[in-house]
Amino acid sequence: MRRKPPGELLASAHAVDREYRVITALHGAGFPVARTYGLCTDESVIGTWFYVMDCVDGRVIWDTSFPDVPREQRRAYFDAMNATMAQLHTIDYAKLGLADYGKTGNYFERQIGRWSKQYLADEAAGRVAAMDRMVEWLPTHIPAGDESTLVHGDYRSDNMIFHPTEPRVLAVLDWELSTLGHPLGDFAYHLMMYRMPPGVTAGLVGTDLAAMGIPNEAEYVAAYCARTGRARIEQLDFYIAFNLFRLAAIIHGIRGRVVRGTAASAHAKQMAAFVEPLADLAWKQAQDAG
Repeated sequence: MRRKPPGELLASAHAVDREYRVITALHGAGFPVARTYGLCTDESVIGTWFYVMDCVDGRVIWDTSFPDVPREQRRAYFDAMNATMAQLHTIDYAKLGLADYGKTGNYFERQIGRWSKQYLADEAAGRVAAMDRMVEWLPTHIPAGDESTLVHGDYRSDNMIFHPTEPRVLAVLDWELSTLGHPLGDFAYHLMMYRMPPGVTAGLVGTDLAAMGIPNEAEYVAAYCARTGRARIEQLDFYIAFNLFRLAAIIHGIRGRVVRGTAASAHAKQMAAFVEPLADLAWKQAQDAG
C-alpha cells in the first residue's frame, strides 16, 4: 500500500478519528476502501491516535495518462475511476450513520469564504492578482440549487489502489478532506485533470487522448451523469474554476509555510511555485464561465 510522504501525514487526533470513521462506514456499505480493525486513542502507545487497516495489494498510478497501462485498457481504468466516484456520490450517508459528518447546504459559500479568508490572511505568501480577482468573482457566480452527498475532497488516480492486473479500484485512499458537500464540486476537482497541463500537476492538457485510448472530457462527464441520474452539468466551468482556486489557495498556504520556515514537506518549495499557474487557470475558467 502507498505510504504518505511527510507532508501528507494526518495532523491531529480529530483527523485520524474522522478518517477511521468514514472508511469504516464505507467498507460496511461495500465501497472500495481498506478494511479497518480498530482505532487507538491512547496517545501513550505511539504518541498520537492511530488506527489499523488492511494493507491492500495493488497498484498506485501517479501519472494521469496511465502510461504503464496498455492502450486498449486505459478507457476501462478511467471508467473504473468514474464509476467509483459516482458510487460515492449516490451512497445514502445518513444510513451509514454519517448524517453529522459535515454541514449540509451552502457548500460553495462556506468553501469560498474559508479559502478566501485563508488566502487573504497569509501575508507572508504574498498577494496574487488572479487570486484577488477570484475572491471577488466566485461568491457572485455560485450556481443555483444545492445538493449534499459524501465527498472525498482529493479524488485523483494516485489516491486509489487499483487491482494488480485488472481495471478495478480496490481502495480509495486519503480521506482527510472528506466531508458532506456538493457532489459537483467533488467531481469537478477530479475533472481538473482535463484542464491542467502536466507541468502544473498530473494534467492531461496537451495529451492526444484518442491516441492514448483515454476518453475525452465530454465522454467522461456523460458517463458520470448517466451513473448519477443527471441530464448534464450546467455551469461546469464554475465548478472547475472554484476547484482551481481552492487548490491554488491550499498551495498558497504551503508557500506561506515555506517563507516562514515551517513547511514539513521536502517538496513544499517546488509546490509553492504552482500558485500563479493555478490561479491563472482558475481565472481563465471564470472568464469562460461568463
